[in-house]
Amino acid sequence: MLYWLLKKVLLGPLLRVYYRPWAEGTENVPTEGPAILAGNHLTVVDSFFMPLLLPRKVTFWAKSDYFTETGVKGWFKRFFFSRTGNLPVDRSGGRASEQAMRSALKVLEEGELLGLYPEGTRSPDGRLYRGKTGAARLALAAKVPVIPVAMIGTAEMQPAGQLIPKRMRPGVRFGKPLDFSRYEGLEADRYVLRAVTDEIMYALMELSGQEYVDAYAASVKAKLAAEQRDKKSPGDD
Repeated sequence: MLYWLLKKVLLGPLLRVYYRPWAEGTENVPTEGPAILAGNHLTVVDSFFMPLLLPRKVTFWAKSDYFTETGVKGWFKRFFFSRTGNLPVDRSGGRASEQAMRSALKVLEEGELLGLYPEGTRSPDGRLYRGKTGAARLALAAKVPVIPVAMIGTAEMQPAGQLIPKRMRPGVRFGKPLDFSRYEGLEADRYVLRAVTDEIMYALMELSGQEYVDAYAASVKAKLAAEQRDKKSPGDD
C-alpha cells in the first residue's frame, strides 16, 4: 500500500514534475509476468527513478543494514524499506544470503518484477564494476529474462554526501531482454554463472556508456577507505 501511495500520490508526481525524468526502451519490460531488472548503480535515487517510469511494481533487493539500523534515522529506514516491499540481502554470503535468494525467487514465482544491482553496491567513481553472480543464479533458477537497465545522469544529480539531488533530468534506458534458457539446469556451474553475469554487465556497459572496471566495487571502496585511514593515522605526522 505504501509503495503505491508514494508512487502515485505523494512522491512520484513530485519527482516527475520537478526532475522530469526520461526513459527509453520501456517496451522491453513485459506488461505481465516475471523478469529481473538488472541495473548499474550510481546513487541512492536510482531505486526511485527506475520504478517511477514503469507502470508495474518493482521489488528491490536492499542491503540488510537498512533493516537493522537503530535511532531515529534507522527507524525511518526500517519503516521505509520494509513497508515498500524491499527484500533484505546480507552481502556477506552464507545462510543469510541464501534466504535472500529464496525470497527473491518467491517474488519471481509470483510473476512480479525484481530489481537488483549486480555490482552489489554503488559505484565509487561513476565507472561500471564487475558483477556478482546473484542475478545469474536467479535468472537460471527461475527461468526468467534479465532486462539490463542503465541509469543516466544520477551520479551528477546526487554526488556522494549530498542529501537532496540537484535539479537535473535523469534518464533510464531499458535494454532488450537477455534470454539465458540455453543454460537451463546449470545454475550451480560457477563458470556458467560468470559467463551469464559478464553478458549482463556487457549489456549494461553498452547501454550506459560507462567505462568498465574488472574489479568488484566493494573491494575498491574498501581499498579507498583504508588509504584514507592511513592518511589520517598519527604515525604519518
